[in-house]
Amino acid sequence: MPVLSSASLDDSWVLGLAEFLNAQENVEALRFEPGRRRIAVATLGPVDEERLRVRLAEILRTLETAAPSDSDRHMPAGMKMSQDAGRTVLEKGIPCTTAAHFRQWREIPWPEPEHTHSHDTGEDWQFLASLAAACFVLMLAGYVVQNFLPSLGWLPRVLFIAAMVAGGWHPLEDTIEGLRHWKVDIHFLMLAVAVGASAIGAYGEGALLLFLFSTSAALEDFALHRTRRAIDALFKAAPHTARRETPNGSEETVPVENVRPGDILLLREGDAFPVDGEILTGKTATDESNLTGESTPVEKRPGDPVYSGTINLWGAVRVRATAAASESSLQKIIRLISEAQHLKAPSQRLTDKFGTPYALGIMGASALFFFFSRFVLHVPAFHAPAGEFSAFYRAMTLLVVASPCALVLSIPSAILAAIAWGARRGVLFRGGAALEKLAGVDVVALDKTGTLTTGELVVESVESFPAGRENDVAAYALALEKEANHPIARAIVRYGLDNGLQPRAVEKFRALTGRGVQGEVGNARCLLGRRELIEQGSLAEWAKALPLTSPDLAEVWLVSEDLIGRLLLRDQIRTQSAPVLAALKAEGVYTIMLTGDRRETAEAVGKKIGLAEVRAGLKPDDKVKVLREFKMKGHTVAMVGDGVNDAPCLAAADVSVGMGARGSDAALEQSEVVLMGDRIELFLDAYHLSRRTRQIIHQNLIVSLGTIVVMVSASLFGVVPITLGVIAHEGSTVVVCLNSLRLLWAKDERQT
Repeated sequence: MPVLSSASLDDSWVLGLAEFLNAQENVEALRFEPGRRRIAVATLGPVDEERLRVRLAEILRTLETAAPSDSDRHMPAGMKMSQDAGRTVLEKGIPCTTAAHFRQWREIPWPEPEHTHSHDTGEDWQFLASLAAACFVLMLAGYVVQNFLPSLGWLPRVLFIAAMVAGGWHPLEDTIEGLRHWKVDIHFLMLAVAVGASAIGAYGEGALLLFLFSTSAALEDFALHRTRRAIDALFKAAPHTARRETPNGSEETVPVENVRPGDILLLREGDAFPVDGEILTGKTATDESNLTGESTPVEKRPGDPVYSGTINLWGAVRVRATAAASESSLQKIIRLISEAQHLKAPSQRLTDKFGTPYALGIMGASALFFFFSRFVLHVPAFHAPAGEFSAFYRAMTLLVVASPCALVLSIPSAILAAIAWGARRGVLFRGGAALEKLAGVDVVALDKTGTLTTGELVVESVESFPAGRENDVAAYALALEKEANHPIARAIVRYGLDNGLQPRAVEKFRALTGRGVQGEVGNARCLLGRRELIEQGSLAEWAKALPLTSPDLAEVWLVSEDLIGRLLLRDQIRTQSAPVLAALKAEGVYTIMLTGDRRETAEAVGKKIGLAEVRAGLKPDDKVKVLREFKMKGHTVAMVGDGVNDAPCLAAADVSVGMGARGSDAALEQSEVVLMGDRIELFLDAYHLSRRTRQIIHQNLIVSLGTIVVMVSASLFGVVPITLGVIAHEGSTVVVCLNSLRLLWAKDERQT
């Protein structure tokens, strides 16, 4: 294969696919022909094939709709491009001959173009509803003329046919599209029954079938439209422009795609933050409800992070961009939700897999039933005496009642509704599989720092020796730590500012390696650091008499010429940790903390919040062993962590749950469930939602399968008219859709 130089890159296709390939583990090469809409991937090692397919489909759709780019994007380092029989090949470097033999090439179906208007604006379901209404009016007119104006024998037939045209318009479009790909589905079956009913003179039954079918299709689209409205709000929240500060101090309005990390952005009250950033000047509060579901404004000061799509509530601020628009929190969440809608639950994949074979099987069974009725039961083929049904009529009835319309909708309608409910409240699911698995969890393992606790230290108390000079201790500590950015320094600075202390100037500042810092604050020479500062020299004997600090507290000592003091800090336990654990215990779920912290510290936290078990001093591989112990005993385990330090545990768990999605790429990439805004209480929402979804799916399956079994059994005896079969079939479809919609209106159990 001739190797091409990067200079030959002249469109966004190669660059876009090269960036995609570079980001995928175990995917070694891509081979594609955009003109012929063909693409194949080469993998080396295990990959999640469905997720790979979904991600590749998303990037291909983006490339097909994107305008040519003249930006300064470059081919990722180490990427090679070549030509092979007219196809472009991208690969991660030139592999050795041996490695190339182990590659597994597979062709990925080119994604069909998405009809973006469908379900988004509501126009699609409204169009279907208008067709159903037209079908109903024409059908009703046909029945009126047939019963009250019998002399116009030809007119009812015309009205019924016109009704079938209106009701069958949408199924006909889908049938034609399916036949192009050699697929037979429910739309084909319904049209076949309508045509068959007309062939034996049952025009009214055919019109009724297509009226009810088009009505249920409109309700289905309405249900999907409602589930996606909350998700669409995220897309609408994404700003399109930004006000950027220029080097000469003026401002310019630029497309958000042109914002780069390090740019200074200007925001007024009411503006949406265009990208993730950090407050430089000004104080404000932000509305983060569209990302986290939390309605309370979040105060922001210089140095605090802000997130794209959130609203600046108070005043003007200057913000330094920390990420490009494509890598902002909002865009990551949008990608995650989009992927979740395409990733199917295992049970849904099962029903999809047998969709076409089932439809063909039903058609074959109906044909056999026709011949059985005609030649074994000796039922007339097409025209039977009054009060009886012909063999063909019986076959058409069987075709109607056995069609799996409600069954096909049972799972995806509930899954989409649940994903929308969760997104609206700050719970993001990576597809239906996580929803199904979470409902069966009976053991929940949790990390301590950043999960059950906030991960941010707070100053709990300040002591001074002699007593009465606590403010001086805090003021000296604030002066020495005001420029530092480690957790203890942030806690001390926050405490000082909250108590109205003004940072003082520090001279002769220097760090004491391994012990702390020192400097002169005013006329006082101060040292701030670990307990070792007072365990040496003249203070050693006095220090020995001091009681040991509680294991769940950290201490920082300050030593000055005429003052000794200490600040006691605590990793603050989340206020919702104890209620969440109590609720899980009431549900029969076993909770265990897995942490690398000291046993005394971990057990103090565990006792306070009501954990069933605490295991401390664990390394990452030790945590994985604990999870495997529970799984070997037959338990289904969920792991809740920050998505970075707990990566091995998240991978080992049956369900991985990540905290802090707004700022953590790892949480988005590694977790099947993401809890927005570092809110542990959202795990309880996710657990309850999963269980409600499972109940809804079971109810839907009972309704759909029960209707099929009962009606098929009755139709085999020839006692069911098509009218009753149509009502039962379409009625079960409507019940399934409405039952799934209940998930959208479910109340938050923590608030009931």
